Amino acid sequence: MIRGKWMLALILSITAFSVSAQKIVYSEYDRDDTRRMNFEIAGKIGGNFLIYKNVRNANWISVLDNDMKEIAKVEQDYVPDNDRMINVDFFSFPDYCYMIYQYQKRSIVYCMAAKIDGSGKKVGEVMQLDTTQIGFAASNKIYSVIASEDKGRLIAFKINSKNRKNYIVTTLLYDNQLSLLKKSRLNMEMEDRDDYLDKFQLDNDGDLVFTKFDRLNSENIGKAFFVVKYAQADSFAMSQLNTEDIYLDELHIKPDNTNKRFFITSFYTKQRRGNTEGYYFYIWDKQSGRLIKEDTIVFSDELRREARGNASTRMAFNDYFIRNIIVRRDGGFIISSEAYYTTSRGNVFNRWNYLYGSPFMRMSDYYYYSPYYSSYWWNSRSNTGGNVRYQADNITVLSFDKNGRREWANVISKEQFDDQSDDLISYQLVNTGGQLHILFNNMERRTLLLNDFSITPDGNINRSPTLKNLDKGYEFMPKYAKQVSARQIIIPCLYRNYICFAKIDYN
Repeated sequence: MIRGKWMLALILSITAFSVSAQKIVYSEYDRDDTRRMNFEIAGKIGGNFLIYKNVRNANWISVLDNDMKEIAKVEQDYVPDNDRMINVDFFSFPDYCYMIYQYQKRSIVYCMAAKIDGSGKKVGEVMQLDTTQIGFAASNKIYSVIASEDKGRLIAFKINSKNRKNYIVTTLLYDNQLSLLKKSRLNMEMEDRDDYLDKFQLDNDGDLVFTKFDRLNSENIGKAFFVVKYAQADSFAMSQLNTEDIYLDELHIKPDNTNKRFFITSFYTKQRRGNTEGYYFYIWDKQSGRLIKEDTIVFSDELRREARGNASTRMAFNDYFIRNIIVRRDGGFIISSEAYYTTSRGNVFNRWNYLYGSPFMRMSDYYYYSPYYSSYWWNSRSNTGGNVRYQADNITVLSFDKNGRREWANVISKEQFDDQSDDLISYQLVNTGGQLHILFNNMERRTLLLNDFSITPDGNINRSPTLKNLDKGYEFMPKYAKQVSARQIIIPCLYRNYICFAKIDYN
């Protein structure tokens, strides 16, 4: 009897914890926060949440407290009003963040950095990182800036592609105080006009890694290389991938900082425009400077049946794209992917129609270009009216050990579509340490509700209770959300055609 009462109390306590495990709080919207506003979630700085906003020539930072109340609206008046703003990136630290932006004035593109504190105010003077002289109006960013996982290193780089057979890659490596550690100007031979550079990543040692490959008629990848630019080196180290009997799709790189390795993966097919067979793996060990694993994993028929949605079993993964790669401390890794496609007036557009167009196009009139880290339909906010239907369906999550052997696989079923834009579809992954959370909208009783599915380390999937304070009228944009601390996420919302922001706490 005592044991029964103890078990009942335990069940009740677990239930109570589950119900209150997530809490959501909304910010108020401002009259300037229209749907066309550009925004960037800077992060959690000094206990406050900083959100950069831009409307036409106005640039400001909204400072929100822990209750999502705006305590300051700070104009960033150092950003030139009448010059062309091209791009803004934020890199956050506990007590400050860097706003690295680029703009054009006459024929020069400037790459600048401002240090901002937790009150949204600039600290010290704006720092000029680099300049580039061009002879055109830049609509795409010239510089790309990325940070290492521990934020100890940042790198800015640009690629001059004027000579199609010899690209010039300029890199500027900084520490977390923006002290310049190394500047390099390197040549990259491009043997074929269909050669591309993509998926740049920076590890904690300051080593820059990326891929070089050619696309056969703008379709599958044929020849491919893994490239490293070590922090203090003035040369590239290259290793060719074995693609003799397979065709790769879109290569992804993930540094494994704990085990000093680099992990590359891609979907693969056995023939051009063929059905997706499974994952390709390439694991490079930094300490020994050699390849330790190169293999393919074929998707089982059981997984295909679960993941296929409206497709046939054989074509189950043809519309899937890799979204996230998580590396574990033991060297194992988790890959999540999502089915994504569009339809227009009865025609289905898949990866062959739009994935290999704009993101990899040569800008022959520009000479400088910045590689895209994700497909343009994933990161840009577009509105095409009613001509295009965006669809995002099932999510697959697979776990592998350090040798690439499959441990478990799971599928989260969903069907999402929108005729206006893709702002409200797709998902966001939140890593709270003990679990992975996948957030996405789902239509329930004609109401769009935010769903939260959690995945345990052994692969079990649980649907969390409906979030508390999930008020009617708010439509979430989870794909643009940002995890700002170990157990907090800021997610943009639409409310009466205005943009506001919600904070979700995982207790």
